Amino acid sequence: MQRTQLLALLGVAVMVSFAAFTSAQVKKGKTRPLQTKHWMRGVQGPTCSALGNLLKDPGPADDKAWDLVAQHAEILNESSHVLMADGRCPDAVWADAAKQLREGSEAVLKAVEAKNFADAKAAFGNLTKSCGTCHAAHKK
Repeated sequence: MQRTQLLALLGVAVMVSFAAFTSAQVKKGKTRPLQTKHWMRGVQGPTCSALGNLLKDPGPADDKAWDLVAQHAEILNESSHVLMADGRCPDAVWADAAKQLREGSEAVLKAVEAKNFADAKAAFGNLTKSCGTCHAAHKK
């Protein structure tokens, strides 16, 4: 009986330790000081908002506007890598969302090359789904 209780207690301790470790990874990387909330507030959120504003009707008006669309899509693409770096990824939801962010931003960039507003707007809509998926699981 004592052995069973000891094993159960050890199991709970391991699960609590793992949950604490996983939570810490979501809030901050392992070795660098960047907090995830600061990346979201300082880079991800403003960049996504700016891209969304550029992709409202009637769409980019000239080459300069298309260049801004590309700039914001490239930054979001890079963000998909930052969010996976430094041990920050705690689970498959996070990893899948980062992949969807990367693929969505690549689709926006492909549409920018063709200056295809409809495709860029659709790709941006798919890109933002990655945000909602990850936030539902991790934003507290």
